[in-house]
Amino acid sequence: MEIAVSLQDAAWTDRLEDLENLAERSVGSALAYLQSRSLAEPMKGVVEISLLFADDATVAEMNQAYRGRSGPTNVLSFPNMEAPHNVEVLGAAGGLPGDPDAGPPRLLGDIVLARETVLREAAEQEKPLQDHTLHLLIHGLLHLLGYDHENDAEAEEMEALEVAVLAGLGVPDPYRRRPAMTPGMISEEN
Repeated sequence: MEIAVSLQDAAWTDRLEDLENLAERSVGSALAYLQSRSLAEPMKGVVEISLLFADDATVAEMNQAYRGRSGPTNVLSFPNMEAPHNVEVLGAAGGLPGDPDAGPPRLLGDIVLARETVLREAAEQEKPLQDHTLHLLIHGLLHLLGYDHENDAEAEEMEALEVAVLAGLGVPDPYRRRPAMTPGMISEEN
């Protein structure tokens, strides 16, 4: 697996260190989890994923151009339109990783994150920025593999996979809501 990390918005590095390692941890953990559960065949050949850490303005332009929606969103995924997009794509090429007969890397697709939106969401949801970013990278990868959340059943399946992969990384369930403070409760921060 090759992960190409591009930094369109250098301000990402003000709040997160080592974006390459963060990307490798999230994508690698997700792929390993899917393969261990037979939700994806063992990876054959070299698969490439492109990640762009961008600002809200760039993501808003992409969101409008490619999805017809105004404004930024936290993560966009662009599957490679020339490859089949389902979990079997990982087993589609011949050869093993590093096999010279496997040919050039197959681009699985691109994932783009919007910095200001991701920062705002992490703060609003009281989550560490690193945890929220890991979650969104995994979410984006699942979209590249053909997972979606257009209906309740799809959303439940995708969320369960995200929660399981994140648990393996030591990240709490991002969908679990913190209980509201009521009079007389003592906050954990005190």
